[in-house]
Amino acid sequence: MTRIPPLSAHKVIKILEAAGFQVVSQKGSHIKMKKRTPDATFVTIIPDYDEIPVGTLRSIIRQSGMTPEEFLNLL
Repeated sequence: MTRIPPLSAHKVIKILEAAGFQVVSQKGSHIKMKKRTPDATFVTIIPDYDEIPVGTLRSIIRQSGMTPEEFLNLL
């Protein structure tokens, strides 16, 4: 299993933007990002925290349709 370092919401958003996601809305401290592909639409919610817990990061990565390795390569 790939070790995922603690990341800020700002870093996670930059990584997802590099993967083709766009910020579509924000409600309170949660930012919604979306990516459309010919096969599917991926939506993920990022809490606007200075340090996102590792379990939450794993969930964000899963929702984005990427593997942890693909995600970390964009870091």
